[in-house]
Amino acid sequence: MGLTYKKAGVDISNIKKSQAAIGKLIESTHKLQKMVKIEHGFGHYAGIVEIPGGKLLAIHTDGVGTKVVIANLMKKYDTIGIDCIAMNVNDIICIGATPISFVDYIAANKNDQQIFKKIVKGLVTGAKKSAVPIVGGETAIMPDVITGKRFSFDLAGTVVGIVSKKDMVLGNKIKIGDVIIGAKSSGIHSNGYSLARKALLTNYTLKDKIKGVGVLGNALMTPTEIYVKPVLEVIQKCKVTGLAHITGGSFTKLLRLKKIGYNIDSLPKVPPIMKLIEEQGVKSEEMYKTFNMGVGFCVIASVNQVGKIKSIFKKHRIITYEIGNISKKKGVFVNSKKIA
Repeated sequence: MGLTYKKAGVDISNIKKSQAAIGKLIESTHKLQKMVKIEHGFGHYAGIVEIPGGKLLAIHTDGVGTKVVIANLMKKYDTIGIDCIAMNVNDIICIGATPISFVDYIAANKNDQQIFKKIVKGLVTGAKKSAVPIVGGETAIMPDVITGKRFSFDLAGTVVGIVSKKDMVLGNKIKIGDVIIGAKSSGIHSNGYSLARKALLTNYTLKDKIKGVGVLGNALMTPTEIYVKPVLEVIQKCKVTGLAHITGGSFTKLLRLKKIGYNIDSLPKVPPIMKLIEEQGVKSEEMYKTFNMGVGFCVIASVNQVGKIKSIFKKHRIITYEIGNISKKKGVFVNSKKIA
């Protein structure tokens, strides 16, 4: 069967079932506050609340997953904060919202001021790149929860954004014939690390220098690309029908937007780090259901908008590719093989 994300301890199918069950419970709270109206709830990249005056607030929370394990093993803490910012802001822009504030949560087994400063240094770098102010946070020391003699931690955050009704992009306007534009990723980003570690650290160490990859630990710690500025400019200057941050579940995430056909047949060359993972016994189909495979963000739009969208990303020094289109046949297809 080959090495899979499920065998590495992460069962995406069961997680989706848990999320569906949680969603029903969450929905029961949507009418508790009479001052606000839930414009869009659980299930997309962010929730949207209409507040007095007709303004819409978008809220999202996320962490960096088991990438923290690599940070600990490498004793490298100054970029993991970039990942935390990225995982939040890249999600909230998927509904057309501009991130306006961020709070972080660091949980650790012991107090280490120098390490905390390095983590926050990364948060600040990510905040500056996405133009989102960090307005607060929490540091919790919990040795009975986060165990181990060496320093160990988890990192998460919450972002708030604003969006007008006319600028909301929920995917409901996606139509057959639209083009899927993929923006280049910087690496694995912050998803699939349970599988990546299982595949790679059986045969390699983080210090190993591998042809095309470089030092393995450095490749695994490459920060997640932040797409805020080009995407927000695209929303303002172009007509887009869908936006997707390619994270956990990879291209299956496109089904969040609209239950339609996503035909992906022109992906860029597989990045060396992901090719290396596949060579350790992870089947191709599993790769395209777990990793971003070189595409960290997708913009869906009609054919006549493609040139303008690509030029905006180019201005922001992010390479884009026309990776596919919207088709009649429902599901997500990569190189003609259905993955979801």
